Amino acid sequence: MAIRYDLWISPDDIKRHRAVEADLERYFIERFADYPHIRLFGDDPYDYDAPFNRLYDVLIARANDYCEREWGYVPTPIQLNQAFFRGVAHSNKFLRDSGNDADPDRPDAH
Repeated sequence: MAIRYDLWISPDDIKRHRAVEADLERYFIERFADYPHIRLFGDDPYDYDAPFNRLYDVLIARANDYCEREWGYVPTPIQLNQAFFRGVAHSNKFLRDSGNDADPDRPDAH
């Protein structure tokens, strides 16, 4: 298998990697704006047909295409995943259901 991820091919090009990662986060936040508010947790957070989980798969694929098209850059799955969840953290489009979400420090955790 050939190495194709830019991060692996040129690990010392930190400035470019960080620029792509920041752009990916902006990309995700902009895409989230296209959707109504999305609940992060439901009855079954592992339900792969839940709206959040479907959104993740679609947007990760689109972001990968975007990077290759706009930057000529192939991001690693980790870069995509981290940018996605940084975008979730900085977006106002996501609602957290009350209840146990495995965050023991959350004030309303059961």
